[in-house]
Amino acid sequence: MTRVANFNPGPAALPLPVLERAHQELLDFQGTGMSVMEHSHRGKAYEAVHDEAIALLTELAGIPSTHQVLFMQGGASQQFALVPMNFLHGKSADYLHTGSWSKLAMDEAKHFGTPRVVGSTEKDKFMRVPRADELDLDPSAAYAHVTSNNTIEGTQYHYDPDTRGVPLVADMSSDFMWKKPDIGKYALIYAGAQKNLGPSGVVVVVARKDFIESGRKDIPKIFKYTTFAAANSLYNTPPTFAIYLVRNVLSWIKSVGGMPQIQAWNEEKAKILYAAIDGQADLYRAPVEKASRSTMNVVFRLPTEALEEEFVKEATRAGLIGLKGHRSVGGIRASIYNAITVDDVKKLVGFMGEFAKRR
Repeated sequence: MTRVANFNPGPAALPLPVLERAHQELLDFQGTGMSVMEHSHRGKAYEAVHDEAIALLTELAGIPSTHQVLFMQGGASQQFALVPMNFLHGKSADYLHTGSWSKLAMDEAKHFGTPRVVGSTEKDKFMRVPRADELDLDPSAAYAHVTSNNTIEGTQYHYDPDTRGVPLVADMSSDFMWKKPDIGKYALIYAGAQKNLGPSGVVVVVARKDFIESGRKDIPKIFKYTTFAAANSLYNTPPTFAIYLVRNVLSWIKSVGGMPQIQAWNEEKAKILYAAIDGQADLYRAPVEKASRSTMNVVFRLPTEALEEEFVKEATRAGLIGLKGHRSVGGIRASIYNAITVDDVKKLVGFMGEFAKRR
């Protein structure tokens, strides 16, 4: 079997040891005679996996006792609605607008209150994120919402916004756990697992307990964070196999040296790839302002769309998969999440050099 280098933006690559472990345990999980997918979510075998996933994330991310880990479904798109449904209460909330995903989050908030744009880079075509001194925050806002990494535009915050006491909510779907997060600065973080943490189907939420309790009580149980918090995310049947794979990913992270090693690899990958783009400026161009360049989603352009199509086709034949940019913006996008290795990026850089020579 030949594995390709998978640069897809999500669902994204999973570490090979994680897949191998799942392969070994798939038919007979820990001698139980059945797959983990077949176990009841109320049974001891699955609950041990569930609790281990929470414990590993708590350890690796440094989650304080003030916060709680929740496993939910519906993707980040559902969180766009659940956050204002629970916390907006007909008030105003501050939104930092940096592209497609923040806009979708704001659109959902309009159903429950007033989303107020307090920092936007739309005039710069979202090729950067707002600077800290550009934010016009409202001290009476119900919360402030930030999209920490923008997969489509290829931008990322390299600072935690200071909201001066206003609860800070973050969509970290595409960069959660690329390095150790500063959990204490956030009232609520949500992240679709299918980038850095596992497969599609589960959303990881890390939320401050008092913030959860402040949510509305007059909405259906299934939409309340308090419901999931009280039941340890076992109120209804959770996506058990997805959580099992999240457990495997977190276990792998711990085995390779934890978040310091993951961060070092991610920084090395981004450095190598951006250097290759900047060093061949006659063919490749990174449109994102350097201070806002994403460590996770590296976007770049070639002189023509026809040349970009040729680049993607040839890269695919070379075993470099998923490099076509988002349909809304075009170009090339290499998503270099945690499971992408330094060698994968070096293969891409080598291909870029060969492609440039032929042109």
